[in-house]
Amino acid sequence: MREQANDRPIGVFDSGVGGLTVARAIRDQLPNESMIYVGDTARTPYGPRPIAEVRSFALEILDGLVEQGVK
Repeated sequence: MREQANDRPIGVFDSGVGGLTVARAIRDQLPNESMIYVGDTARTPYGPRPIAEVRSFALEILDGLVEQGVK
């Protein structure tokens, strides 16, 4: 017997604006899924930042997504 589908939203983290195409592709391929998209445009670009700072930003955002119950 198959398990019921997980109804939690898909979490998408974007460190800039490139993730919008990924979010659109998810929406197109999985139209019945809900999604929470977080685009961190306030702190872009991530590229020149120290890795520890980028890691801190990413963990902060991912913690927020997990708190919202994403899969």
